[in-house]
Formats: sequence, structure tokens, C-alpha cells
Amino acid sequence: MNLVSRFGLPAAGRPGRAAAPRAARRELPEPLWLEWLALAGLLGFAAWLLGTRGVFRLLLGADPTGITLVIMLVFLGATLWCGGRSHRLQRELRRLHEAEARGPALATPGQGWAAAYWCDLRRGGHDAGAPLDLLLERSHGPHGTAWWVNAIQLKLGLLGKVIGFSILALEIGHTPNFDPAQSQELLRSLTTGLGVALLSTMVGLVGNIVLGLQLTRLDRYADALVAEAQRVGLALGPAAAPAARADAAPQAARPGAASDAATPAA
Repeated sequence: MNLVSRFGLPAAGRPGRAAAPRAARRELPEPLWLEWLALAGLLGFAAWLLGTRGVFRLLLGADPTGITLVIMLVFLGATLWCGGRSHRLQRELRRLHEAEARGPALATPGQGWAAAYWCDLRRGGHDAGAPLDLLLERSHGPHGTAWWVNAIQLKLGLLGKVIGFSILALEIGHTPNFDPAQSQELLRSLTTGLGVALLSTMVGLVGNIVLGLQLTRLDRYADALVAEAQRVGLALGPAAAPAARADAAPQAARPGAASDAATPAA
């Protein structure tokens, strides 16, 4: 009894059975969506903890303009969008590996962004940079709007600071003389202006930092997706036309093909 059948050892010149799972593990996409789920769980726990301590009630109560609430809603919506986008990018990278395993020359546009890019490379006859531009628009295009929304949080925080200090200046300007009997009311008015200025700026800064972290991760993942598609496309582009003509070569080389074509119809 030989050792190959006895112990399952790989035969000479043949890869072992463990090679295929190892290759499959290398092709698994990074779990971007799971990373976002972990971050969302952490943010949810932090929100629950702050809510039980009354921090949200303090933030919203100290800002009569509502700018702090607007910043929170913008951050929540943008974070949910990042979750959907991370799922889409992870799916596209998985579809890229699947299309590469089937053969890039057999890819169709309906098999994902990378497959559409490879089809455009095979098609030829157009601007050389057009396929890459289309791929970049699919992978990075929506991120530009998301970065603009991220900057809006910071600008809303600065707007809250301007409004808060404006309230503070108006209250001081409307006080013709200092009356000790009105000091409590004056301090309350000044505290309102300072609360709007400082709290809205703080919320805007925190939201800008956390959302910027998510968008940076999305950009890096999209960069990896484009680089992987280009890696396959570099080998596919020059060889696409010869590979397509190779299927027609056996038909032309078939004995009697020329005589059949030259024989007139009866």
C-alpha cells in the first residue's frame, strides 16, 4: 500500500488538499462590514451610557437653537450610510475574487464593478483611461459627497459657536448698568450663549472625527479594490485580443475548410 493512499500525502507534482483552502483563505475579502458593525455596536453602547447619565438631555436642553440636534442627526444618517457602503464594497471585492477564479476573460458586466472594468478593457477602441475612470466613479464617487457631509458637521459646530457668542454679546449689550439684583438673570443669559457656543462646537468636532475615521477606512478599502482590479487588468488587457482570436484559429485550420468556403453553392 503506497503512502499516498495510506496517509493522504500529496503526490509529486500535485498540490496537496490543504493548498486549496489556503488559497481560498487568501482570497477572502477583508471583513469591512463586520468592522463597521463592531464600531456601530461601540457607538450604540456609548450612546446608551450617555443617555442614562443624562448627557443628551443636557446637550439638547442647553442649545435652544437646535444646532446640536441637527449635528447628531447628520452624524447618525452618515454613519448608517457608511454601513451600507461598507457592505457594498465588501461584496464587490468578493465578486472580484469570484470572477477572477472563473477567469477574467469570461467576465461579464453584470458580475460586478471589476468584471465591467475587465470587459471594457477587452472591448478596446476607446480612450485608454475611460475604463479606469468608470471604475473609480463607482468605487470612490459617492465618497466625495460623504466627505462634504462630514465637513458640514464641523461647519455647523462653528455656526453654533458664532450664534452662541452673538447671544452672549447681545445680552451684554442690552444691559445698560450692572444691577446686583439682576445678576442671576444676567448670568443665566450668559450661560445660554456659552452653552450654545461650546457644546455645539464640541459635538461637531466629535462627529467630524468619528465619521472621518469611517470614511478614511472606506477610501482605503476602495483603493484596494481598484488596485486588485488593475492587477488583473494589466495581464488581461494585452492578452485579451489574442485569446479571443485563439478560439477561431482551430476552425480556420480545419482540413477542408478552405475548399468548403471556395466551393460555390449548387
